[in-house]
This record gives sequence, structure tokens and C-alpha cells, in this order.
Amino acid sequence: MTATRELGRSGLQVHPIAFGGNVFGWSADEKTTFALLDAFVDAGFNLVDTADAYSAWVPGNQGGESETLIGRWFARSGKRDKVVLATKVAKWSEQPGLSADNITAAVEGSLRRLQTDVIDLYQAHEDDESTPLETTLGAFARLIEQGKVRAIGASNFSAERLADALKVSADYQLPRYETLQPEYNLYDRSGYEAGLEALVQREQLGVISYYSLASGFLSGKYRRSEDAARSPARGQAVVAKYLNPRGNRILAALDDVASRHTATASQVALAWLIARPSITAPIVSATSVEQLHDVLAAATLALSAQDIAELDEASAAG
Repeated sequence: MTATRELGRSGLQVHPIAFGGNVFGWSADEKTTFALLDAFVDAGFNLVDTADAYSAWVPGNQGGESETLIGRWFARSGKRDKVVLATKVAKWSEQPGLSADNITAAVEGSLRRLQTDVIDLYQAHEDDESTPLETTLGAFARLIEQGKVRAIGASNFSAERLADALKVSADYQLPRYETLQPEYNLYDRSGYEAGLEALVQREQLGVISYYSLASGFLSGKYRRSEDAARSPARGQAVVAKYLNPRGNRILAALDDVASRHTATASQVALAWLIARPSITAPIVSATSVEQLHDVLAAATLALSAQDIAELDEASAAG
């Protein structure tokens, strides 16, 4: 099995792929969710990432469905101690923002749905500029003091705001965000690399990147405009955003590297993320155990310097 990596300076040790729980209660029903979580943990991985808002966007859902299914799986499987559990607050319309009152109320709902006494990594799902940073961090501090949360993280923060938050933590002697969860993949590089990457490396933060396969584009499933029909719900948007000369260059490089390793494009795209020094664990989702085993194989795929250089060149902007 692959070596573990620390999430920032939290002491939490994780293997280099996280399971994204956004599919639980959406494209994965309860039976499938349990099978996926069993397969993930039984394969030796441990970081499961969800949010209170998942999956409120599904017709008939309200939010909290993903956490509820994970909690049921904990109760049935007895595998809570095998999981580093990450969830989030702030983005659910039922409990929005990062006020102290909202954080205090939201964590109780998450703990109840997850059927656990403690959340290993509690993340601010998005920034809330209407609440002073010291107020938010103070609320998180109380949760850590109460033993309800082990460490905190930030998601979807700008480099400027993340730096401000880290300074407030130092100035007020409050817990700091130990992790960042940004959008980052072989196609969507500039937002993270422009300002965030240098900051997280300097401050020794862990990074759990989402959209690791660019909504499926980097798997190679969308190579022509007609391929959008394979996934009508999002296929058109994926094709419109990624199917262009640069996207085609990236797919060609993925194919080339994959052929040298007898691997899949998805495995190579994830291995590129895992090999990047600033990335702790890219987030992946799967809706079948077969698909999950395919992406988990990326953790043991060692790319050469030549492989990485080829992928870097193909994905360069311009």
C-alpha cells in the first residue's frame, strides 16, 4: 500500500486519494454507497470527504443525504476507526455561512447524521466575507476544545483570504486551517497555481483537490461533441468547456503516457496530481466498485520525469 501523507500539520495521516461523497444519495443509492465505502476502505484508503449540502441539488433531496448514508454505513460496518472523516459547513442553503451560531448548529446536525462523536476535518465550504475571520475561527476553536472536531480546513478560498485567515489564527492564537480544497486538475491549473500553490507550500497546508478528472473529461469519455449524449445532465457543459485544441492536446498526452504504463487516462491524470509536491490527496468519485478500483490504481502508478514533462507541456496555457 502507498505511504500516508499528513494533512497539513494536523497529525491526521491519509493515503493519497480521497473519496468524494457528493455521489452518495445522488448517483449512488444506499446499497451502492455501502459497497463503494467498503471497497475503498478494504483497499487500504481512508480519507472520505463530504458536506452537509450534499446532495441538495437532486430533485426530492433536501441536503444531508450523503452524511446520512455515511453514518448508516458506519453503524452497519463498524469501520468508523478506519476513516479520516472530512465534511463541510457554509454552502447549504438550510445553514449558510460561517457565523458562530451557524457553525455551532451545523456541526450538531452533521455529527447526528454521520453517527459519530467527532469530525476529523471540518471545512469551511466557501468563504463568508460577512463574518469576521476571528469570529469564524473562534467558533471552530470551541468545537476543537469540545472534542467535536480534530482539525479545520478551507475550501474555495482565494489566496488573499486564506493568507488573511492564517494571519488571524497566528495573531489571535486560534486554530488554523490545516488544509485547502481547491478546484485543480490537468486542465484547470491556473486558479490554483497562480497564487494558492506557493501559499500552501510556504505554510505547509495539506491540499485535497476536487474536480480531479475535470468532470470526467480527463477520463477520455468526451472526445467528440456527440459524446455529450453519454451523460446528458452534464455532458454538454463538459464538451463546451474542455473539448478544444488544448483539451485535445491533453487527451493525446494522457493516451501516450497511459500506453507506456498500460494504464488508463484517468489513472494517469490522477497520478500527475499525486506526484505534484503540493497535493496531498486528489478527490475522486465513483458510482461502481469496478470504476473505483480503476481510479485507486493511480496511487501506485509512478510517472517518470519525462511523463510529467509531457503532461505539463500539453496542458500549458495558450
